[in-house]
Amino acid sequence: MLSIKTRSVHPASRFHPLLPPALGLLLVLVHSIAAARELRGPVQAEHGMVVSASPRASEAGVEILRAGGNAFDAAAATGFVLAVTFPQAGNLGGGGFMVARTSDGRNLSLDFRERAPSKAHRDMYLDENGEVIEGLSLRSPLASGVPGSVHGLLSIWERDGSGRITREELLAPAIRLAAEGFPLSQEMAQSFNLNATVFEKDPGASKVFIRADGRPWQEGDLLVQGDLARTLRRISAEGRAGFYRGEVAGLIARQQAISGGLITREDLADYTSVYRDPVVGTFRDYEIVSMGPPSSGGVLLIQILNMLDGRPLAAYARGSMSYVHLLTEVQRRAYADRAQHLGDPDFWKVPVVELTSKQYAKDRAKSIDKDRASPSSEVAAGIKIPQESGETTHYSVVDAERNAVAMTVTLNGLFGSGIMIGGAGFLMNNEMDDFSVKPGVPNLYGVVGGEANAIEAGKRMLSSMTPTVVIQDGRPVMVLGSPGGPTIITTVLQVFLNVGVHGMDIQEAVAAPRHHSQWLPDRIMYEEGAFTKDVIDKLRAMGHVITDATATIGAANCIYIGEQNVYGAPDYRRQSSAAGY
Repeated sequence: MLSIKTRSVHPASRFHPLLPPALGLLLVLVHSIAAARELRGPVQAEHGMVVSASPRASEAGVEILRAGGNAFDAAAATGFVLAVTFPQAGNLGGGGFMVARTSDGRNLSLDFRERAPSKAHRDMYLDENGEVIEGLSLRSPLASGVPGSVHGLLSIWERDGSGRITREELLAPAIRLAAEGFPLSQEMAQSFNLNATVFEKDPGASKVFIRADGRPWQEGDLLVQGDLARTLRRISAEGRAGFYRGEVAGLIARQQAISGGLITREDLADYTSVYRDPVVGTFRDYEIVSMGPPSSGGVLLIQILNMLDGRPLAAYARGSMSYVHLLTEVQRRAYADRAQHLGDPDFWKVPVVELTSKQYAKDRAKSIDKDRASPSSEVAAGIKIPQESGETTHYSVVDAERNAVAMTVTLNGLFGSGIMIGGAGFLMNNEMDDFSVKPGVPNLYGVVGGEANAIEAGKRMLSSMTPTVVIQDGRPVMVLGSPGGPTIITTVLQVFLNVGVHGMDIQEAVAAPRHHSQWLPDRIMYEEGAFTKDVIDKLRAMGHVITDATATIGAANCIYIGEQNVYGAPDYRRQSSAAGY
């Protein structure tokens, strides 16, 4: 019998419809800075670990591991539960990416990003005068790409799972939580209340996310999602056909046709997730395995690390002027390359080998002045960076055999398009806004893109998602990732450097205050506690523009894998959970 170890800083941990309070479960929930500072270290377990944005999702993943499943089985089960318990970003109507390292030493990556419908075209958000129609790519039926999550999650389980977990067992936790309901945390209740005006515009969303009695949601209220439970049962019984064909596909296509959207039954039937080669780089004695295009995350992470490699980073204190200046300058150059070169590799020739080469990084970094900020206009000119919203979620999974899985999924904006498929119970994404709506013209986020990311039928939109596995001495040692739009890449970078260079444990590395810079806008954003006033003054004197972050930067749910045990690090910045056994 495994000894019971629990630690909780969130009242929602007392209520779980799936699990008794024993079973050797090791659980931690983090939801505030104060709570994070109370933690003595990361969550420790011997056999396996799941770290996600939802306690019920993390626990469901661990129960799959305990039942004989591997990390791929657990990742799929966790993803389906997130679709129920974290509707802000967990989803059936969105997509994402997986990066993994198997116990036998293989590197894998799966692209289940959404695709543009077959009737999509580059001018679909422009009026007769060629001007962008505000909001059309974000809060309308035209905002959605063809969803990839169901195909991706089932592919992960089917191809790389243990073979010991049936599809019915895989979906059972999600079905139960949707049908029987679960009590809301304070954070989720507040999120529903704050977004009531979005839900009111859609009959399906208002039916689920606005209370019938009209009062605001409160912590402990039960959220029941009957239509979603029926959709999950169809997937359980029929597999991919239960979503991409048959009744659910009909509901999606019918609602799209009536409301003016473009997704058809044929688009759904034709959707497929794609196993691609991950991008792989090195930094000192670490091997970095990350996601390649159509995500820009892995390419930029490796390019930035290449520009940093060989520099005396350990001699710079974290948060010092020299450290922040160096990170800003290399990030500026990498993000400028992103704007010009990154897109869907099925539609655009992406120079991955060149961008991730050591020599290119060396040449790119030659123009860095250690005493002066490089204005972005001097680094590159013309187009700004396309970016997705920060409403994404990342989770990490490790099993007893040390398969390591990094998963990042998204609807794009908070609650996606805000449009629910009537009778099916899930929200649709608004990922079409991640394309360059009109090359050279700002989208709703104030950024623009170029030809590499222009809208085309069947194309996958560019992303910053950076699910990453770090290898040392032939074995995985870190599983990293985060939500946060363009800040995803710099969040993963800083968590890695905090461990690999500055010697922090994984919980310290995740909790440490962060800063972010890209290319345009030409500024450095920072969280409270990241910089001293003296450092800010010195950076400004060098020519940097410094601003407070308007929100927290990222929400990294990460794992460190030791010689004997695994260590989970949930991020205090949002409701997060680590569960292990």
